[in-house]
Amino acid sequence: MNLPFRLALAALILSMGTSALAATPATPPAATQTAAKPVPGTPVPAGSPQQTGPIRFQFAIYYAKTPATDPMAALRGALGKSGGSPKLLASMPTPSSVSAPVVFANWNTTTVLKEYRAPDMESLQRFGRGISREQAEALQKADKALILDFAHPSQQSSAAMQKALQVTLQVARDTGGLLWDEETREVFSPDEWQKRRIDSWANGLPDVSQHMTIHAYRSGEMVRAITLGMGKFGLPDVVVSDFSWSSNRPMGSLLNAFSQAMAEGITLAKPGQFDMDLRALKHAAARDPLLSGLKPNAAAVARLSLVNGTWESGDPQNRLYEIRFDRYKGPDRYAQQNALLSSVFGADEDPVTRLKHNDELLAASKAATAQLPKLRDAFAKGLQPGEYILVKAPFTTAAGGNEWMWVEVARWNGDAIEGLLKNEPVDVQGLHAGQMVKVSQAKVFDYIRIYPDGRREGNETSKIIARMQGAKK
Repeated sequence: MNLPFRLALAALILSMGTSALAATPATPPAATQTAAKPVPGTPVPAGSPQQTGPIRFQFAIYYAKTPATDPMAALRGALGKSGGSPKLLASMPTPSSVSAPVVFANWNTTTVLKEYRAPDMESLQRFGRGISREQAEALQKADKALILDFAHPSQQSSAAMQKALQVTLQVARDTGGLLWDEETREVFSPDEWQKRRIDSWANGLPDVSQHMTIHAYRSGEMVRAITLGMGKFGLPDVVVSDFSWSSNRPMGSLLNAFSQAMAEGITLAKPGQFDMDLRALKHAAARDPLLSGLKPNAAAVARLSLVNGTWESGDPQNRLYEIRFDRYKGPDRYAQQNALLSSVFGADEDPVTRLKHNDELLAASKAATAQLPKLRDAFAKGLQPGEYILVKAPFTTAAGGNEWMWVEVARWNGDAIEGLLKNEPVDVQGLHAGQMVKVSQAKVFDYIRIYPDGRREGNETSKIIARMQGAKK
């Protein structure tokens, strides 16, 4: 199956560098996906996001060679070591009959390479957690897997999930296997599973950022991001659509915060609305990094609008909540997004520098604009996931002068550039940061190209401007 090329984003913040490929087909027939689903775009219901029926999820343990210990014997031993373990069944029961934690085990030694193949080397480079290159190479030939399907009533979610994680880890350690999470599409070494999936719990609450991933990818001219893994907790996965790569970090923080709030048992007082206070999160490891990153002018409260999400190929087979931004003011949805992110996390001061262009500055600008045709060609061919271009362009003030501001390019056709305004105007009426605007390539003064690894090129004029400003003092 061909999935859209996605950037896998580390939980807590959206950090760039991985693409998403499932080890097994993840897209069901359309009829299966759409049956009995909420209508996309309608407000999510008031009350708890927690599902009422049984929760089901799948882990697996891969083996590149025959394990020294029989995995089924190891599983029975792990299940018998402590109370509260799920009951091992010969077949998975129907959802209506799940009244206590259960597990069904499939020791597959015949069809793994055909039907349950481990991720390829490229995926493991991005999705392997604590996996060495040697282990990744060995996994390419793994033809054996212990596939574990867990189920439990939703009201037992936390305790049953912890037990499932512990049992799976114990079997992997006893048999020398590597662990797979079908929901998040990641492979773990036992030590990394211990660190992320078991040690991250506190007072019965998970740090959700350690139990899910966020995939982001270009969808049309903008970016879409979605969580994977919330279904293991009986909760919807969360989607944000139509944002720009330069907003990846605050968007990642927003997705993580709301996912954490759901895992901590929130209820929605009104359909389609939730006011999320970052300071109210209970899990310190999930809360404190968010708060420490706030700017002095941050409100730390997000007025979220929540609708039923639209499913796309590669999405998890789960309910989807989509975050929208229409409870904030702005001339378009992009400005509303910017208003929410700036309010919740704070915004940098954006002082205006007033100066005349001298010969040195104009020469640097001329050198920068000579690169624009090459940048336009690169944009047309398609930038890498996480890569984006900013151009500095003039906007006419009421006094007839120019206020030069940065625009993140969304469309570039000939001389016409459309993109998101990245500065809050001071002398230009009717414009707001985050708004979609149009500028002319012929009038561009400078550019910045940001690569997925954080490298930057361009913006040489800023060094000259800083020097000019220093000379005035």
